[in-house]
Amino acid sequence: MNNVFTEVKDLLTHNLRTSGIYIAFVAIILLFTILTGGTLLSPENVTNIVLQNAHILIMALGMILVIVGGHIDLSVGSVLAFASAVSAVLVIRMGMPWWVGVIAAIVTGIVVGVWQGYWVAYVGIPAFIVTLAGMLLFRGLTWLVLNNVSLSPFPTDYREVASGFLDGPFGTITVGQGEGLMSVPQTVDIFTLVIGVLAVIGIVVSSLRSRRTRQGYNQTVESMPLFVLKLVVISAVLLAFAWALAYNRGFPIVLIIVAVLILIYQVIANRTVFGRHVYAVGGNLSAARLSGVNVRSVNFWIFVNMGFLTGVAAAVFSSRSNGAQPGMGNMFELDVIAACFIGGASTMGGVGRVGGALVGGLVMAVMTNGMQLMGVPQSSQQIVKGLVLLLAVAFDIYNKRRAGTVR
Repeated sequence: MNNVFTEVKDLLTHNLRTSGIYIAFVAIILLFTILTGGTLLSPENVTNIVLQNAHILIMALGMILVIVGGHIDLSVGSVLAFASAVSAVLVIRMGMPWWVGVIAAIVTGIVVGVWQGYWVAYVGIPAFIVTLAGMLLFRGLTWLVLNNVSLSPFPTDYREVASGFLDGPFGTITVGQGEGLMSVPQTVDIFTLVIGVLAVIGIVVSSLRSRRTRQGYNQTVESMPLFVLKLVVISAVLLAFAWALAYNRGFPIVLIIVAVLILIYQVIANRTVFGRHVYAVGGNLSAARLSGVNVRSVNFWIFVNMGFLTGVAAAVFSSRSNGAQPGMGNMFELDVIAACFIGGASTMGGVGRVGGALVGGLVMAVMTNGMQLMGVPQSSQQIVKGLVLLLAVAFDIYNKRRAGTVR
């Protein structure tokens, strides 16, 4: 037991960069659950959090690679608006099929990524300047494409991308007859519950394999009680999340998109040559060059990837918004960048994880949703977000100074 306590202490002190975000996430959920009288964790609100913030989570998957590579992208909000505008013009104004609009948004994002990647990787202009220029350039193109007017509505099929739910193939069960949440009969989607159970099984099996692999290489692993405790907590959270979705409207279609992208980018970041090269370039540029890494190619594809994911996010957000407006996407870059830094990414590059960026995005989502439920003015919400971002970067600098890597 003392060994477990020692490990927990080490987790909270020496590995605070990665563990602190999870603790903070739980604390923020508990805080806003109390402040909102439990509304935050109601099934309806849990579903709304997923629908309202899917585009931020999608872009965070690309931004984490940008930041790990030692760059920043200030243009994602404007690029999202531009891609959404192109989609809206094709589908709403020109009457093309809904799927043409989705493809057009993604292709537009890729083209923008190629444009910005070229200036960063092959011309050598710092990404801060390139994307700052992009923020102005693509906002202006958005106004030009839309002729400074809003376009809406999208066809029903297009709206289903971000607002639709799967019709559960396993049917539903009826629960009720209790008090509170269960006071009236309510149908619960079995398919969503099955997905939740399968997700738990997948995480348990993956964690066990990872633990055995590390033991096979004589690497240090946590004690079995702490390992089991971690899996129990994660499983409980996932099952509660699945229950909330199943109790409300079932499995959102957009969650499938987000889940698939998460799995893909976990593999890209952790198990591919490109992922290792991104960490190498961001961690030590000179060493990466000496090791034979094609730095220009890596930087170029980092921004192409960011453009691709911004295009996907544009299709999702325009579907959710049911239209395109000249001012859409304003300040989205704050939420996306903050998600990565709050999730443990380093301002110096070379450090950051996909999982951390997702949790950071959820922290921002819960904070925003909680403040909205409490009726906090928009101006105050922006102040809080700015302070959270500042504190996250300050915490990163503090950790580096304590480790002796910066003065």
